[in-house]
Amino acid sequence: MAHGNSAGGPQDGLDQQGVMELTSESDRLADRLQRDGEKTLEFFRGLAPGQWDQQVYTTGSGWNVQQILAHFVSAERAFNQLIADVASGGQGAPRDLKIDDFNEAEVPRLGSQSREQLLQAFSDARGRSVELARGLAASDLERRGYHPWFGDMELRPMLKLVYRHNLIHLRDVRRALESGSPVPHTEVTPPSEKPDHP
Repeated sequence: MAHGNSAGGPQDGLDQQGVMELTSESDRLADRLQRDGEKTLEFFRGLAPGQWDQQVYTTGSGWNVQQILAHFVSAERAFNQLIADVASGGQGAPRDLKIDDFNEAEVPRLGSQSREQLLQAFSDARGRSVELARGLAASDLERRGYHPWFGDMELRPMLKLVYRHNLIHLRDVRRALESGSPVPHTEVTPPSEKPDHP
C-alpha cells in the first residue's frame, strides 16, 4: 500500500506546492530589484549636467548627486556580499562595523570614477543582486544574519532593504533638486544602536 511519502503521494504534492510558492517569492523579489534598478538608472541618466553637482544633504559630508550614485554602488556591492554570506549560512556583517564610517570612506574611494563608470558599476552590482535573489531556495529566505543598520534579521527583509534604501535617498535627491537646497538626512541613528532595540 502506498504511503504519503511515495512518488506522487499527497505529501509530495504539498511539499512541491510549498517549494513552488517560496521560489515564486524569490522571483518576485528579484523582479522588484530589477525594476527598481532600471528606474534608478533611468533617473540618473535623465539628469541635466548641472544637476549632478547639487548638494543633497546638510549632514555628514554633504554628498552631492554624483556622490549619492557612488554610495549606491558601494552599498549595492556590500549588499551582494551580505546576501551571499547569510544565504550560505554565515553570520552577516561584522558586529563592530560602523556603517556611517564605512559609507564615508567608500564614497571618496569611488570619487575618481566618471558618471558613466558609476552608472555601469551600479548596473553590474544590481544585476548581481537580482541573480542572488533569483537563486535563493525556500530555506534561504528565512536564514538570519546581522545587518549593520537594523541588527539581526531574516534574509527576506534584507532583500527588500536593497531597493528601499535607494528609494529613500532618491526621495531626498528629488527634494534637493526641486528646492535647489540640501535637505537633512533625518534617520541618522541605526535602529540597532537605539536603547529600545531588541
